[in-house]
Amino acid sequence: MIPDRVIATPAARALLADIVTDYGPVMFVQSGGCCDGSSPMCYKKGDYLIGLRDVKLGEIEGAEVWVSESLFEIWRYSQMVLDAAPGHGAGFSLDTGRGQCFLSRSRLFSDDEAAALAL
Repeated sequence: MIPDRVIATPAARALLADIVTDYGPVMFVQSGGCCDGSSPMCYKKGDYLIGLRDVKLGEIEGAEVWVSESLFEIWRYSQMVLDAAPGHGAGFSLDTGRGQCFLSRSRLFSDDEAAALAL
């Protein structure tokens, strides 16, 4: 069985549901550590232009999760775990001002999972 490259905790799913209720369909872009640290940024679907070299990690509740090609090389051997915790959000992310913010954690793929992904 091929593992998902991105999963979400119940807290992240709850925050995502609240945001979708307010804004409609959304998408995530994992920041690479520049202006907004390394936060997963949540935008209304289509408000962030995906580049030709961006990589889609997967989807959470229909929300696509994207990373740059260079960041994918770092994440290649890890599963992204989208989570939510008390905080303020970053930049223009839709979690800003909600008292909770998205954050990303990672878990290394097991040898079997890596083999299934053909890493």
